[in-house]
Amino acid sequence: MASKKNDEGRFTEIRNAKVFRDYFVDERFEAGIRLTGTEVKSVRAGRAQISDSFARSDKGELWLMNAHIDPYEFGNMNNHDARRARKLLLHKHQIKKIIEAMQTGAKSLVPLRFYFKEALLKVELGICTGKKNYDKREDLKKRVQVREITKELKARRS
Repeated sequence: MASKKNDEGRFTEIRNAKVFRDYFVDERFEAGIRLTGTEVKSVRAGRAQISDSFARSDKGELWLMNAHIDPYEFGNMNNHDARRARKLLLHKHQIKKIIEAMQTGAKSLVPLRFYFKEALLKVELGICTGKKNYDKREDLKKRVQVREITKELKARRS
Protein backbone atom coordinates (compact mmCIF):
# COMPACT_ATOMS: atom_id res chain seq x y z
CA MET A 1 0.00 0.00 0.00
CA ALA A 2 1.35 3.41 -0.96
CA SER A 3 2.05 5.87 1.82
CA LYS A 4 0.31 9.26 1.87
CA LYS A 5 2.28 12.46 1.67
CA ASN A 6 2.44 14.59 4.77
CA ASP A 7 0.14 17.53 3.91
CA GLU A 8 0.02 19.23 7.31
CA GLY A 9 1.68 22.40 6.03
CA ARG A 10 -0.45 22.59 2.90
CA PHE A 11 -3.32 24.98 2.38
CA THR A 12 -6.79 23.46 2.73
CA GLU A 13 -9.09 26.46 2.56
CA ILE A 14 -9.40 30.10 3.51
CA ARG A 15 -12.70 30.99 5.17
CA ASN A 16 -14.48 34.29 5.59
CA ALA A 17 -15.31 34.25 9.31
CA LYS A 18 -17.33 37.47 9.30
CA VAL A 19 -19.96 36.29 6.83
CA PHE A 20 -22.02 34.09 9.12
CA ARG A 21 -21.92 36.72 11.85
CA ASP A 22 -23.04 39.61 9.66
CA TYR A 23 -25.23 37.98 6.98
CA PHE A 24 -27.90 35.38 6.32
CA VAL A 25 -26.60 33.22 3.44
CA ASP A 26 -29.48 32.54 1.04
CA GLU A 27 -27.85 30.72 -1.86
CA ARG A 28 -24.36 29.44 -2.65
CA PHE A 29 -22.41 29.23 -5.90
CA GLU A 30 -19.05 27.75 -6.85
CA ALA A 31 -16.99 29.96 -9.14
CA GLY A 32 -13.58 29.88 -10.70
CA ILE A 33 -11.32 32.89 -10.43
CA ARG A 34 -8.86 34.32 -12.93
CA LEU A 35 -5.44 34.60 -11.27
CA THR A 36 -1.82 35.04 -12.27
CA GLY A 37 0.79 32.40 -11.49
CA THR A 38 2.26 34.23 -8.51
CA GLU A 39 -1.22 34.65 -6.99
CA VAL A 40 -1.87 30.91 -7.16
CA LYS A 41 1.47 30.18 -5.48
CA SER A 42 0.70 32.70 -2.75
CA VAL A 43 -2.76 31.20 -2.10
CA ARG A 44 -1.27 27.70 -1.99
CA ALA A 45 0.97 29.00 0.79
CA GLY A 46 -2.15 30.22 2.63
CA ARG A 47 -1.32 33.92 2.21
CA ALA A 48 -4.77 35.28 1.33
CA GLN A 49 -7.56 37.06 3.17
CA ILE A 50 -11.18 37.47 2.06
CA SER A 51 -12.82 38.81 5.22
CA ASP A 52 -13.46 42.31 3.80
CA SER A 53 -14.08 41.30 0.20
CA PHE A 54 -17.24 41.35 -1.90
CA ALA A 55 -18.28 40.78 -5.51
CA ARG A 56 -19.63 43.38 -7.90
CA SER A 57 -21.20 43.13 -11.35
CA ASP A 58 -19.87 45.23 -14.20
CA LYS A 59 -21.12 44.93 -17.80
CA GLY A 60 -22.47 41.42 -17.31
CA GLU A 61 -19.36 40.11 -15.54
CA LEU A 62 -18.70 39.48 -11.86
CA TRP A 63 -15.56 40.81 -10.19
CA LEU A 64 -14.12 39.97 -6.78
CA MET A 65 -13.16 43.22 -5.09
CA ASN A 66 -10.93 43.91 -2.08
CA ALA A 67 -9.63 40.34 -1.69
CA HIS A 68 -6.08 40.47 -0.36
CA ILE A 69 -3.58 37.98 -1.78
CA ASP A 70 -0.04 38.68 -0.57
CA PRO A 71 2.60 39.18 -3.24
CA TYR A 72 4.58 35.98 -3.74
CA GLU A 73 7.77 36.28 -1.71
CA PHE A 74 9.91 34.59 -4.39
CA GLY A 75 8.32 36.58 -7.24
CA ASN A 76 10.17 39.00 -9.44
CA MET A 77 9.45 42.62 -10.33
CA ASN A 78 6.33 41.53 -12.26
CA ASN A 79 4.60 40.39 -9.07
CA HIS A 80 0.85 41.05 -8.74
CA ASP A 81 -0.98 43.85 -6.93
CA ALA A 82 -2.35 42.55 -3.61
CA ARG A 83 -5.86 44.05 -3.80
CA ARG A 84 -6.59 44.12 -7.52
CA ALA A 85 -10.03 43.24 -8.91
CA ARG A 86 -10.22 39.60 -10.00
CA LYS A 87 -12.69 38.22 -12.54
CA LEU A 88 -15.03 35.45 -11.37
CA LEU A 89 -15.72 32.65 -13.83
CA LEU A 90 -19.32 31.39 -13.91
CA HIS A 91 -21.84 30.23 -16.49
CA LYS A 92 -23.95 32.97 -18.09
CA HIS A 93 -27.19 31.68 -16.55
CA GLN A 94 -25.59 31.74 -13.09
CA ILE A 95 -24.33 35.29 -13.61
CA LYS A 96 -27.78 36.39 -14.76
CA LYS A 97 -29.41 34.77 -11.71
CA ILE A 98 -26.93 36.42 -9.32
CA ILE A 99 -27.29 39.87 -10.88
CA GLU A 100 -31.11 39.62 -10.74
CA ALA A 101 -30.97 38.61 -7.07
CA MET A 102 -28.66 41.52 -6.25
CA GLN A 103 -30.86 44.04 -8.07
CA THR A 104 -34.24 42.91 -6.71
CA GLY A 105 -33.47 43.12 -3.01
CA ALA A 106 -30.92 44.40 -0.55
CA LYS A 107 -28.60 41.47 -1.17
CA SER A 108 -24.85 41.22 -1.45
CA LEU A 109 -22.57 38.73 -3.14
CA VAL A 110 -19.89 37.75 -0.64
CA PRO A 111 -17.11 35.12 -0.90
CA LEU A 112 -17.45 32.44 1.77
CA ARG A 113 -14.20 30.55 1.18
CA PHE A 114 -11.28 29.85 -1.17
CA TYR A 115 -10.42 26.20 -1.78
CA PHE A 116 -8.64 24.02 -4.30
CA LYS A 117 -10.61 21.52 -6.36
CA GLU A 118 -7.91 19.30 -7.79
CA ALA A 119 -5.47 21.86 -9.25
CA LEU A 120 -7.92 24.76 -9.66
CA LEU A 121 -8.66 27.47 -7.12
CA LYS A 122 -12.40 27.87 -6.53
CA VAL A 123 -14.39 30.51 -4.66
CA GLU A 124 -17.62 29.68 -2.86
CA LEU A 125 -19.90 32.71 -3.18
CA GLY A 126 -23.05 33.39 -1.22
CA ILE A 127 -25.99 35.65 -1.99
CA CYS A 128 -26.43 37.24 1.42
CA THR A 129 -28.89 39.44 3.27
CA GLY A 130 -27.51 41.64 6.03
CA LYS A 131 -28.38 40.92 9.65
CA LYS A 132 -29.77 43.53 12.01
CA ASN A 133 -28.36 43.97 15.52
CA TYR A 134 -31.26 42.07 17.11
CA ASP A 135 -30.59 39.13 14.75
CA LYS A 136 -26.99 39.04 15.94
CA ARG A 137 -28.11 39.07 19.58
CA GLU A 138 -30.46 36.15 18.89
CA ASP A 139 -27.57 34.17 17.38
CA LEU A 140 -25.44 34.87 20.46
CA LYS A 141 -28.25 33.71 22.77
CA LYS A 142 -28.65 30.48 20.79
CA ARG A 143 -24.91 29.85 20.89
CA VAL A 144 -24.83 30.36 24.67
CA GLN A 145 -27.79 28.00 25.12
CA VAL A 146 -26.14 25.28 23.03
CA ARG A 147 -22.90 25.70 25.00
CA GLU A 148 -24.77 25.35 28.32
CA ILE A 149 -26.64 22.27 27.11
CA THR A 150 -23.45 20.54 26.00
CA LYS A 151 -21.78 21.44 29.31
CA GLU A 152 -24.74 19.96 31.21
CA LEU A 153 -24.67 16.78 29.11
CA LYS A 154 -20.94 16.32 29.74
CA ALA A 155 -21.50 16.78 33.47
CA ARG A 156 -24.23 14.11 33.49
CA ARG A 157 -22.05 11.60 31.61
CA SER A 158 -19.20 11.77 34.08
